[in-house]
Amino acid sequence: MATVYLIRHGQASFGKENYDQLSPRGWEQGRVLGRWLQGKVEPAFVFGGLLLRHRETAEAITSGYGTQLPDMQALAGLNEFDHEAVVNAFRPAWADRAVMARELASHPKPAKAFQEAFVQAVERWASGLHDSDYEETWPAFQQRVLQAFDDVLAMAEGRDALVSTSGGPIAVIAQSLLSLSDSRALRLNEVIANTSVTRVLYSGRKRSLSVFNNYSHLEAEDLSLVTFR
Repeated sequence: MATVYLIRHGQASFGKENYDQLSPRGWEQGRVLGRWLQGKVEPAFVFGGLLLRHRETAEAITSGYGTQLPDMQALAGLNEFDHEAVVNAFRPAWADRAVMARELASHPKPAKAFQEAFVQAVERWASGLHDSDYEETWPAFQQRVLQAFDDVLAMAEGRDALVSTSGGPIAVIAQSLLSLSDSRALRLNEVIANTSVTRVLYSGRKRSLSVFNNYSHLEAEDLSLVTFR
């Protein structure tokens, strides 16, 4: 059986004007993963979403890998959901970044306060009770991710592939493979670490989740590299 390695992007630039780029730590996470993959995996293909953090993660992995990997083929279906739109639908005032920053700064632990609001915002989005508030609904997101995954397997043609994507698509793919409820899929999304590796074995139409959210490469290098946002 062949393997698809689903990789969550490295740490992005949370709190910066442009979130969609890797932080210095995110670049290092990618390089560490590349070193870990070298000698273990020889992918025939590299796929990813259209987001800059997906492409930069693939570049960081290649840097650590030491030899040239295949050029990344970008598929829009592997993009993350629009987290800003989801959060702003839950907290409309946060569309003004200054207001969001001010409110979060009032909490003893701003990052924890944001995470709690983010979880509630995603639950609201996935509930199906407010679909008119979103350009992309939760079912539409699931559908386009699973179609993109089908496309990846078709293009890989029975060979190993790396996929640089985000936590949301990885959770949806795991949900499909394990027949999980939406609520359980959302819980998976909360614990997927940056540059963690989820392995899917496949042969024809047979697909099996082999490993979920492995970030032992980061733990072995430096525990401070383990991040979830």
